[in-house]
Amino acid sequence: MQQQKVNIKNKKARFEYELLDKYTAGIVLSGTEIKSIRQSKASISESFCEFNDNGELFIINMQIDEYSHASHYNHKPKAERKLLLNKRELKKLQKEVNTSGLTIIPLNLFLNDRGLAKLNVALAKGKKLYDKRETIKDRDNKRDLARIKKNFNN
Repeated sequence: MQQQKVNIKNKKARFEYELLDKYTAGIVLSGTEIKSIRQSKASISESFCEFNDNGELFIINMQIDEYSHASHYNHKPKAERKLLLNKRELKKLQKEVNTSGLTIIPLNLFLNDRGLAKLNVALAKGKKLYDKRETIKDRDNKRDLARIKKNFNN
C-alpha cells in the first residue's frame, strides 16, 4: 500500500511564539478522522493544547473536516482530541505551564511510517510586538544577504 506524505504545518507558530521544547505526541482519533487526515483535510493553525483536571493533555480548536464518504457516523470537525505522551513528559509540561505561564502549541501534524497520526507540539513563550518586528527584520536581512551573495557569484 503506497501512502502519500501528509505534513500539515502551523506556519504562524514560529512567528507568534518563541519555541523552547519540542515533543512528538500521538492523537486519539476516530475512524473518519484519520481518513480525513490522510486526505490532508485538517488545520492546526488556530489550535492550542490544554490540560484537563485529570492531567491529560488535549488539543483544542483543531479542525478536521468531515470525511466525504462517511455515513451518519461522521465526527465533529472541532472536537477536543486527547494527545498521548508518556507520564514523565506530561508532568514536566504541566509543571512548566502552571508555574511559568508558558503555553503548548502544535507545530505540525504528520503520519509516521506505520501510518499513525502524530503531532509535533512545542512548549512556547509568546512573543511581544517588538520581538516580532525583530524577526521580520532578521528575515529581510537574510533575504538581502542571499541576494547579494547570488549576484556576487554570477
